[in-house]
Amino acid sequence: MPLTNQVVLITGCSSGIGRALSLALHRRGQRVFASARKLASIEDLPCRKVALDVTDPRSIEAAVAEVTADAGRLDMLVNNAGFNLIGPLAEVPLDGVRTLFETNLTGLLATTQAVIPQMARQRHGRIVNVGSVVGLLPTPFAGPYCATKAAVHMLSNVLRMECAPFGIDVIVVQPGGVRSSIADTAAAGLERYASESSLYGPVHAYIHKRARASQDRPMEAEEFAERISRAILADKAPRSVREGRGARVYPALSRLPGAWLDRVMQRRFGLEELRAFARSLGGFQPSE
Repeated sequence: MPLTNQVVLITGCSSGIGRALSLALHRRGQRVFASARKLASIEDLPCRKVALDVTDPRSIEAAVAEVTADAGRLDMLVNNAGFNLIGPLAEVPLDGVRTLFETNLTGLLATTQAVIPQMARQRHGRIVNVGSVVGLLPTPFAGPYCATKAAVHMLSNVLRMECAPFGIDVIVVQPGGVRSSIADTAAAGLERYASESSLYGPVHAYIHKRARASQDRPMEAEEFAERISRAILADKAPRSVREGRGARVYPALSRLPGAWLDRVMQRRFGLEELRAFARSLGGFQPSE
């Protein structure tokens, strides 16, 4: 039997997976609190709305307090807030990497820490962390994002063991391609890699391709949300859930022998084309 009348807080509901999940869970009769940094971005949602910035401890504390004051408890947290950062690791801006980890990983853990005491007192609760299949499959030009999602998977597995004594379940969702606006954010600023000062200028088209990869024939967010809703509301919590385009294929690819996988991914993202350019680097002068 599925769980009913759950008080659910979802982060990152302004678009994509978070928005679709809030609507799907609301339709299933759950007491959904959708959150976003800017309330204006979710004002049209039919559920309750909460302002929440996962990188701001005060915002997290206020949002959790608002939910528990309104509903009297908190049964489920869906950690969905996050973004993508695209670029070769040799040149990706470190400020962007720090912000990425602060949002995708540290913010997720900070929000989780804020709800665990309440769930422990109740002796029940469910934490749903949204990772990604690229947390299993390393893909060129998305190294920082892959790393944050791999960390989300590991954190979830450890958290599951540590929270079990308090009756708290932990589920990790590993989406494949799902329709969202994440590619728009990922594509911002990629012109830096098209310049002559970039080692990756000859393959900048592949970098752009990687930024848009998740939106190549993706599963519609509404279908994804319906499938995920059924899974996370199951009476017996699954350890992990995979849905979306490539959600089965990418994990299988990750199990290929390492050298084979490297060659497959290098070919797919144009890295083999850099070899001739690399041989001509005697006079290369990087930009300041």
